[in-house]
Amino acid sequence: MATLLQKSKVIKIAGLSLVVFLAACSSDQRYKRQVSGDQSYLAMPPLKTLNIPAGMILPLQNGEYNIPATDSTGAVGKDLDIRPPLQVLALLTGSRVENSANSSKLLLENTPEYSKLWSQINNLLAENGYKVSHKDDSAQTVTTDWITWQRADEDVPYQGRYRISVTQQSYQTVLSVSNEGLKQGEKEITAPAEIQRYNVIMLNKLVSGLSLQQEATSLNSAKSSGALFLQSGSDNTGLPQIIVRAPYNVVWNRLPYVLESIGMQVTDRTRSKGEIEVTYKGRSSSDWKALGVEAPSISEGSYKLQVGDLDNRSSLQFISEKGKPLTQSENDQILAVLEAAFSQSKDK
Repeated sequence: MATLLQKSKVIKIAGLSLVVFLAACSSDQRYKRQVSGDQSYLAMPPLKTLNIPAGMILPLQNGEYNIPATDSTGAVGKDLDIRPPLQVLALLTGSRVENSANSSKLLLENTPEYSKLWSQINNLLAENGYKVSHKDDSAQTVTTDWITWQRADEDVPYQGRYRISVTQQSYQTVLSVSNEGLKQGEKEITAPAEIQRYNVIMLNKLVSGLSLQQEATSLNSAKSSGALFLQSGSDNTGLPQIIVRAPYNVVWNRLPYVLESIGMQVTDRTRSKGEIEVTYKGRSSSDWKALGVEAPSISEGSYKLQVGDLDNRSSLQFISEKGKPLTQSENDQILAVLEAAFSQSKDK
């Protein structure tokens, strides 16, 4: 009996030790920032000059394979932060990024779409609970209070203060996020890489919020727009395509809902390339009857829809997974189906 009790105590102590060990490991996130593996290479002796015995004649040398001497002062081994730099999310229409040591900028096309950018930024700051220490509406500049960033790869969270501004430069609207202070606990952080990392985090928060607002606006616009006029056309090589009498932005925003209504499931979209990947499974005869058209004769399967920007018009060309565009007959059938779907999409 005494032996069993002793074994039970040993098991409990071992189990408790394991829990304490795992708890200690769970709070130490350095492994997410450090290189793994053998570090013995750091203890390798430096290169030495080759001592040539007197009287020995060496082959001719050209120095091509000489290893240059370096004097590295950067972090090495476990002290080296291996995390890749963060990138600004390219979620907004017509956006371009500029990064420097102390600020990150998002350059946007100076269009009516961004005419209310300043008020949108202020709303996003309030929605996220970010306190403001100073705001100048006339200069469209705001300075935040300390914002705490909870990240899984940091033991102690970073805190940052930011100067956020909206300015007009020629034909562009510039959203800028500048560092006004960065610290980890009580330690002030001045490393350019860390300052840029947390500038990008702040800018990405704003970009994500603006993108959601942009999508909501596009959705409302797509649902409320009226019928569009479509006609048959051809590309430069004579292959059939569909011409839509509407700008690219209008057509692009409405297409997902229109395609879904005719049995085409959207699997991927790339706006910059004008490409939409769809899987066509057709619809029931009653669905086609409700739409007021005959069922098209195209085969079920995967298609790529290429959307072209023709200024005040847009072009649509369906290409099969084998790389072949629709025939003229199939193109005319899809034209009739899409025209009916576009006219009804405002009620969806």
